[in-house]
Amino acid sequence: METNMTHRQTDRQTDRQTDRQTDRQTDRQTDRQTDRQTDRQTDRQTDRQTDRQTDRQTDRQTDRQTDRQTDRQFILTYTMYIVNST
Repeated sequence: METNMTHRQTDRQTDRQTDRQTDRQTDRQTDRQTDRQTDRQTDRQTDRQTDRQTDRQTDRQTDRQTDRQTDRQFILTYTMYIVNST
């Protein structure tokens, strides 16, 4: 009788230890998976933000270059008009 009780107690203790070990392992796996997912989301968000900033910067630079080129062309054309009209 005493042996049966000891076996059941040992079995319950072993079950609890196994449960806790499994829980901790599952928690660590879930944590790592969540971390990797968060990292990928953050990376994609950062990439998109960087892309948009680069696009806006490139657009502004292109606009300024185009404006300057257009201004120079206008000045040259107007100067030629003035020279030819006199």
